[in-house]
Amino acid sequence: MTIEQISKLLSSRRKQLQIEQKDMYMRIGMKQQQYQRIEAGSDMKLSTLLRVLEGLNMELTIVPKESLTESVLKQSILEATSSEADKRSLEDDSDDLGFWFGAEDQQ
Repeated sequence: MTIEQISKLLSSRRKQLQIEQKDMYMRIGMKQQQYQRIEAGSDMKLSTLLRVLEGLNMELTIVPKESLTESVLKQSILEATSSEADKRSLEDDSDDLGFWFGAEDQQ
């Protein structure tokens, strides 16, 4: 993830919470100008990022890139598998129709 992407994410979250930039001072003790620079994509210290995340009720998670790839692959497999299971459950099961609807009566 790039600094620009992080900045956009922070801005989006702030707007989602309906918080003005000027109100970030009350939440995290950061003046509007300082916070504007963060949303504009300025580099920041990790401690500053953690402070901003706390103020936006967010959390930082660090994982190996391989884990992300595996996670996306597993999700894709799960979605494909459940989709196939849904299709099978909707198929007409004509083998059982005779059992349920009087095949015994026909003998």
